[in-house]
Amino acid sequence: MATPTATWRNLTAADIPSLMRVADVVHPGLPESAEVFAERATLFPEGCLALVNNQDQLCGYAISHPIRNQQPPALDSLLGEIPPDADRYYIHDVAILPEYRGGGLAATAIRRLLDLAVAKGLRGTCLVAVYGTEGFWARFGFAIEEVGENLRKKLRGYGDDAVYLSRVNDIHA
Repeated sequence: MATPTATWRNLTAADIPSLMRVADVVHPGLPESAEVFAERATLFPEGCLALVNNQDQLCGYAISHPIRNQQPPALDSLLGEIPPDADRYYIHDVAILPEYRGGGLAATAIRRLLDLAVAKGLRGTCLVAVYGTEGFWARFGFAIEEVGENLRKKLRGYGDDAVYLSRVNDIHA
Protein backbone atom coordinates (compact mmCIF):
# COMPACT_ATOMS: atom_id res chain seq x y z
CA MET A 1 0.00 0.00 0.00
CA ALA A 2 1.35 3.43 -0.93
CA THR A 3 2.19 6.02 1.71
CA PRO A 4 -0.47 8.77 1.78
CA THR A 5 0.59 12.12 0.32
CA ALA A 6 1.73 14.82 2.74
CA THR A 7 3.96 17.90 2.63
CA TRP A 8 6.05 19.84 5.12
CA ARG A 9 5.31 23.47 5.97
CA ASN A 10 6.17 25.79 8.85
CA LEU A 11 4.45 24.97 12.13
CA THR A 12 2.03 27.58 13.49
CA ALA A 13 0.54 28.17 16.93
CA ALA A 14 -2.79 26.91 15.57
CA ASP A 15 -1.11 23.52 14.88
CA ILE A 16 -0.23 22.81 18.53
CA PRO A 17 -3.49 20.97 19.48
CA SER A 18 -3.10 18.68 16.44
CA LEU A 19 0.61 18.26 17.21
CA MET A 20 -0.33 17.07 20.70
CA ARG A 21 -2.60 14.39 19.22
CA VAL A 22 0.26 13.15 17.01
CA ALA A 23 2.67 13.22 19.98
CA ASP A 24 0.23 11.15 22.06
CA VAL A 25 0.18 8.47 19.34
CA VAL A 26 3.90 8.45 18.53
CA HIS A 27 5.33 9.05 22.03
CA PRO A 28 2.79 7.78 24.58
CA GLY A 29 5.54 7.09 27.13
CA LEU A 30 7.33 10.43 26.63
CA PRO A 31 4.67 13.08 27.28
CA GLU A 32 5.45 16.76 26.85
CA SER A 33 3.17 19.72 27.42
CA ALA A 34 1.71 21.91 24.71
CA GLU A 35 3.65 24.80 26.26
CA VAL A 36 6.95 23.11 25.41
CA PHE A 37 6.09 22.85 21.73
CA ALA A 38 4.53 26.32 21.58
CA GLU A 39 7.62 27.86 23.18
CA ARG A 40 9.98 26.22 20.70
CA ALA A 41 7.81 27.33 17.78
CA THR A 42 7.94 30.88 19.16
CA LEU A 43 11.66 30.93 19.96
CA PHE A 44 12.86 29.27 16.75
CA PRO A 45 10.01 29.09 14.21
CA GLU A 46 12.24 28.22 11.26
CA GLY A 47 13.16 24.95 12.99
CA CYS A 48 9.57 23.84 13.60
CA LEU A 49 7.71 22.04 10.81
CA ALA A 50 4.26 20.55 10.34
CA LEU A 51 3.56 17.60 8.06
CA VAL A 52 0.09 18.01 6.59
CA ASN A 53 -1.96 15.81 4.31
CA ASN A 54 -4.16 16.90 1.38
CA GLN A 55 -6.92 17.93 3.82
CA ASP A 56 -4.43 20.12 5.77
CA GLN A 57 -4.60 17.71 8.71
CA LEU A 58 -1.40 17.48 10.73
CA CYS A 59 0.09 13.99 10.48
CA GLY A 60 3.61 14.72 11.72
CA TYR A 61 5.92 17.37 13.04
CA ALA A 62 9.59 18.26 13.45
CA ILE A 63 10.93 20.44 16.27
CA SER A 64 14.51 21.71 16.37
CA HIS A 65 16.59 24.62 17.64
CA PRO A 66 20.16 25.67 18.49
CA ILE A 67 21.72 24.64 21.83
CA ARG A 68 25.11 24.64 23.51
CA ASN A 69 27.25 21.55 22.99
CA GLN A 70 25.94 18.59 25.03
CA GLN A 71 23.26 20.73 26.70
CA PRO A 72 19.94 19.50 25.31
CA PRO A 73 16.83 20.34 27.29
CA ALA A 74 15.38 17.81 29.70
CA LEU A 75 12.19 16.14 28.51
CA ASP A 76 9.13 18.38 28.93
CA SER A 77 11.12 21.46 29.94
CA LEU A 78 10.94 25.04 28.73
CA LEU A 79 14.01 26.69 27.21
CA GLY A 80 13.41 30.30 28.22
CA GLU A 81 15.59 31.44 25.33
CA ILE A 82 17.89 30.20 22.59
CA PRO A 83 21.40 30.60 24.04
CA PRO A 84 23.20 33.41 22.21
CA ASP A 85 26.38 31.28 22.26
CA ALA A 86 24.67 28.14 20.92
CA ASP A 87 27.09 26.13 18.81
CA ARG A 88 25.06 23.01 17.99
CA TYR A 89 21.75 22.30 16.34
CA TYR A 90 19.36 20.09 18.28
CA ILE A 91 16.67 17.99 16.65
CA HIS A 92 14.19 17.71 19.48
CA ASP A 93 11.75 15.46 17.65
CA VAL A 94 10.65 14.20 14.27
CA ALA A 95 7.33 12.41 14.74
CA ILE A 96 5.13 10.99 11.99
CA LEU A 97 1.91 9.00 12.34
CA PRO A 98 2.48 5.33 11.43
CA GLU A 99 0.35 5.41 8.27
CA TYR A 100 2.55 8.20 6.81
CA ARG A 101 5.87 6.43 7.42
CA GLY A 102 8.01 4.71 4.81
CA GLY A 103 7.68 7.21 1.99
CA GLY A 104 10.71 9.38 2.73
CA LEU A 105 8.81 12.13 4.55
CA ALA A 106 11.06 11.98 7.63
CA ALA A 107 14.18 12.14 5.45
CA THR A 108 12.82 15.23 3.71
CA ALA A 109 12.33 17.02 7.03
CA ILE A 110 15.71 15.92 8.39
CA ARG A 111 17.55 17.16 5.29
CA ARG A 112 15.71 20.49 5.60
CA LEU A 113 16.73 20.79 9.27
CA LEU A 114 20.35 19.85 8.53
CA ASP A 115 20.46 22.46 5.77
CA LEU A 116 19.15 25.03 8.25
CA ALA A 117 21.85 24.08 10.75
CA VAL A 118 24.52 24.64 8.09
CA ALA A 119 22.93 27.94 7.04
CA LYS A 120 23.09 29.07 10.68
CA GLY A 121 26.79 28.15 10.82
CA LEU A 122 26.34 25.57 13.58
CA ARG A 123 29.24 23.09 13.65
CA GLY A 124 27.27 20.05 14.67
CA THR A 125 23.79 18.62 15.01
CA CYS A 126 22.68 16.41 17.86
CA LEU A 127 19.62 14.61 19.19
CA VAL A 128 18.41 12.12 21.74
CA ALA A 129 17.46 8.90 19.96
CA VAL A 130 14.71 6.79 21.52
CA TYR A 131 13.04 3.47 20.68
CA GLY A 132 16.26 2.03 19.23
CA THR A 133 16.30 4.40 16.23
CA GLU A 134 20.09 4.88 16.11
CA GLY A 135 20.28 2.93 12.84
CA PHE A 136 17.77 5.26 11.20
CA TRP A 137 19.74 8.33 12.30
CA ALA A 138 23.05 6.78 11.18
CA ARG A 139 21.82 7.18 7.58
CA PHE A 140 22.18 10.94 8.11
CA GLY A 141 25.68 10.72 9.60
CA PHE A 142 24.72 10.55 13.29
CA ALA A 143 26.73 8.41 15.70
CA ILE A 144 26.62 7.80 19.44
CA GLU A 145 28.54 10.48 21.34
CA GLU A 146 30.11 9.80 24.72
CA VAL A 147 28.54 11.98 27.40
CA GLY A 148 29.30 12.99 30.95
CA GLU A 149 27.32 12.07 34.05
CA ASN A 150 25.10 15.21 34.00
CA LEU A 151 23.88 14.51 30.48
CA ARG A 152 23.55 10.80 31.26
CA LYS A 153 21.14 11.69 34.08
CA LYS A 154 19.14 13.91 31.74
CA LEU A 155 18.94 11.13 29.14
CA ARG A 156 17.30 8.80 31.67
CA GLY A 157 14.22 11.03 31.48
CA TYR A 158 13.86 9.96 27.84
CA GLY A 159 13.76 6.26 28.74
CA ASP A 160 16.21 3.44 29.33
CA ASP A 161 17.08 3.11 25.64
CA ALA A 162 17.84 6.82 25.05
CA VAL A 163 21.23 7.64 23.51
CA TYR A 164 22.84 10.94 22.56
CA LEU A 165 23.76 11.13 18.88
CA SER A 166 25.70 13.79 17.01
CA ARG A 167 27.18 14.56 13.63
CA VAL A 168 29.51 17.20 12.22
CA ASN A 169 27.86 19.66 9.86
CA ASP A 170 29.58 20.42 6.58
CA ILE A 171 30.25 24.13 7.12
CA HIS A 172 32.13 25.84 4.31
CA ALA A 173 33.97 29.06 5.10
